[in-house]
Amino acid sequence: MTQPSAGFTVIAEFKVKPGQRDAFVELAHEDARRSLADEPGCHQFDVLIGETDPNLVVLHECYTDREAFETHMGMPHYPPFKTGSEPLLAAPPHVRFFVTG
Repeated sequence: MTQPSAGFTVIAEFKVKPGQRDAFVELAHEDARRSLADEPGCHQFDVLIGETDPNLVVLHECYTDREAFETHMGMPHYPPFKTGSEPLLAAPPHVRFFVTG
């Protein structure tokens, strides 16, 4: 069996303060755009908004492996997302990690 190209997935759930969703989504889309353009180990990066809760934003990110995700967090475009989004959040994010089985 061959190893899939995207074997490490991150699901990060963010509860955004009322009135701050658009600003958060703008930061997330920039992080996603730069991740896909500048990181060979990033294969997918979706920004999802809750259907019944518009202040719930989920980032679905697929990487080659955990090392590629660690590289992502060291890229120049990551700190502006992290520091820019923190004051927009109503609660700390809930982040889960998965590997392809």
